[in-house]
Amino acid sequence: MAGKNQGEGNREAARHYNEQTREFVQSGKVDQAAADAKKAYEGSERAELEKAEKAGKSHAHGEDPQVKR
Repeated sequence: MAGKNQGEGNREAARHYNEQTREFVQSGKVDQAAADAKKAYEGSERAELEKAEKAGKSHAHGEDPQVKR
């Protein structure tokens, strides 16, 4: 189905994302990944991470109303 216009949304990509996310969660690596991310953010990588976040947000149409900060 690659390359075929799927209309509103891409069910194949969504299915693939969901499968990969489920596999990652079930792998037991979530806590270590979270600890690594915290360490990076609190360390020397913070400026680079904030720059990347700002660049990503510059392409967004707005904050997702479901996100609570």
